[in-house]
Amino acid sequence: MRGATKVKAAAGKTAAPSGDEPVRVRGQGAQTVYEKLRQSILDLTLEPGSPLDEVGLSVQFDMSRTPIREALVRLSAEGLVTTLPNRSTIVSSIDFVQLPIYFEALTLMYRVTTRGAAVHRRDSDMVAIRRLQAAYAEAVQQRDALKMIQSNRDFHVAIAAAGGNSYFTGLFTRLLDEGRRILRLYYQSFDDTLPRQYVDEHEAMVAAVAAGDAELADKLAAGHAAQIVRQIQSYIARDTTSHISLAS
Repeated sequence: MRGATKVKAAAGKTAAPSGDEPVRVRGQGAQTVYEKLRQSILDLTLEPGSPLDEVGLSVQFDMSRTPIREALVRLSAEGLVTTLPNRSTIVSSIDFVQLPIYFEALTLMYRVTTRGAAVHRRDSDMVAIRRLQAAYAEAVQQRDALKMIQSNRDFHVAIAAAGGNSYFTGLFTRLLDEGRRILRLYYQSFDDTLPRQYVDEHEAMVAAVAAGDAELADKLAAGHAAQIVRQIQSYIARDTTSHISLAS
């Protein structure tokens, strides 16, 4: 149902000792609401434009409006919800018109950060990068799209951090965070069964970075970004055509 808040309520409570009534840990309520709403927004259960009414959410989660408001503030800081001039809140739209510009910036940062990592990485950086790549491969095997999104983000941020340029790391992190729902569409285009070759692309980048081969790292990162962009563009085009056909 479009526009409906389709997220299961969570009590956000912990059991008190000695059989007493459950007590709410301070801050846990806001964290619970944040996590539930964030998951529903990222997996597109809550569609762009869906209203998020504080009163309704308060009833749904059986909480006061204070933790609801705190959760919405956090989601707003991540760009996932938008507060309108009338003070109502909705799930942020995906600006498809700006996607070409976004993809251009994203591709550049894939290349710059991977090249930088190949030049400046330390042994400790490689430990973190390999650990996060293993987490991504496991998420792909489990077909867990949300884990794929998070581990992919963390993997590329770790590569950026290995490059040693905090400005590049900050910008790339922001781009990856802004593109989480776009990446959800990417995995959705594969029915969440990502071909092994795309995991292998990560592995090849790791190997190039570890070897200190900046040229190869740059080339692999550019190719990796290009196939993501092509896949998303193709999926959006198919989806748009499908909707037009249904409306005819």
